Amino acid sequence: MTKLKGLLLTEGMHGMISQVEGLAKALNLEFIHEKIELNNFWKMIPPKLTPVKDFVFKNDISKKFNVVISCGRKSVVPSIFLKKKFGSKIMNIHIQDPKVSLNNFDFVIAPEHDGLQGINVLKTKGAIHYLTEKELDENIDYLKPRIKKEKVITFIAGGPNKYYDFNDKIIDKIFVKTKKNFINQGYQLIFIPSMRTPQRIIDKAQNFFDDNQIIIQDIDKKAYLSSLKLANHIIVTCDSTSMISEAAMSGRPIYVAQMPAIKKNIRFKKFFELFKSLDIIKNLEDRVEEWNYKKLNETHRISGYIEKQFKDYDFS
Repeated sequence: MTKLKGLLLTEGMHGMISQVEGLAKALNLEFIHEKIELNNFWKMIPPKLTPVKDFVFKNDISKKFNVVISCGRKSVVPSIFLKKKFGSKIMNIHIQDPKVSLNNFDFVIAPEHDGLQGINVLKTKGAIHYLTEKELDENIDYLKPRIKKEKVITFIAGGPNKYYDFNDKIIDKIFVKTKKNFINQGYQLIFIPSMRTPQRIIDKAQNFFDDNQIIIQDIDKKAYLSSLKLANHIIVTCDSTSMISEAAMSGRPIYVAQMPAIKKNIRFKKFFELFKSLDIIKNLEDRVEEWNYKKLNETHRISGYIEKQFKDYDFS
């Protein structure tokens, strides 16, 4: 059977790309990725007030596709436009709350902690993502030659957003806890920055930790995958539910480096409560524990359900 073709629509951010590509791979789609750009005026208008017309976005989408997977505010109107144009010849799936009528999509995938309700809503525990066991296994040797200790602590750093400002004082406290709990107890550190990690924090890590620790300076997917496989424990900063969800694929104990929120973070709190109830995470405090949990693979579960629905669509 010929592979179905996927069209992925995002704003180009790592968390969004991870989710749409993860689902596309799990559905075995042959896909292309379109970074959506809105025309100037429509950048400021919420999707529910935006006309479903092609003049809203700059992208000229002319390639053949069967399944549209969108994520992010800018991709909402293009996805609805394509569904109205092609009807049952395509399936359109939106990831996260689109802030418009859910009836515009065949499926909406949203984390449980969002509280989204609808007959076409597929709820997940945390965020879906692109990681697979196969990729982790294939990349373990990328950093392995640099490992000199028996135990590894992987530190995955996010960056400032509207909820957390990553001020130097709190980062210093997190680094002190990391050194006291792990490095001083014989662990080797792998520090992994994300696309949102400011250079000042990477430089701070380089200066704070000794030369025996591995500080990755740039965005390096292979290093990220290798670090998850090599880790005995994982620390993830609290600003990204996506990165915490990805780390849960490893099955390793995850410590969340909490920071004071600069605005109400109710969705984050619900997420943390859920993952604590599943024994996936604990807050980074002053002691190290060992615990086990079932590896989280929501992408596989959700894709299995969607794949069964393909029979109801005219993909010819």
